[in-house]
Amino acid sequence: MNTLIQQIDTFTEKIGKGVSWLSAVLVLVVCYDVFTRYLLNKSTVAVQELEWHIFAALFLLSMAYGFKHNRHVRVDVLYNKFSPRTQLHINFWGTVLFLIPFSLLIIWASLDFVSASFAIRETSPDPGGLPARYLLKAVIPLSFLLLLLQGFAEALRTGIRLFGKSEEAE
Repeated sequence: MNTLIQQIDTFTEKIGKGVSWLSAVLVLVVCYDVFTRYLLNKSTVAVQELEWHIFAALFLLSMAYGFKHNRHVRVDVLYNKFSPRTQLHINFWGTVLFLIPFSLLIIWASLDFVSASFAIRETSPDPGGLPARYLLKAVIPLSFLLLLLQGFAEALRTGIRLFGKSEEAE
């Protein structure tokens, strides 16, 4: 079990660090857009769409990394007042009952959406927009698959700590 958890953690770490480079790309694209728009009085729909495509990919593909590093949204007002054991129960049951089923639901629900987009080779509806919008849509199930994998690793990790018969359970 620990080997599987470690493999998923390593995979998530590599994806997260790779995706983090999209932040630098996004900054460069925004700077380019600002420069061309305000200094050259030129602006293209493609560059503006590229900004939100990069942002969407950055956000979606970094969800698993954020979850792994406990940087996700949580209502800490009550959580921080609970004992470590109660926090483990919240983490375990929250992951098993909410995160994993929700990830599976989004993957399942988005597959038809993405396959329809691929089938028609969807592009931007705006003149001068980006081609291959279907690639961005494919990031949706991919990102939730990554989150599902990391959720599975977290459920195993907290399950071992909660229900295991080792020193880790303490």
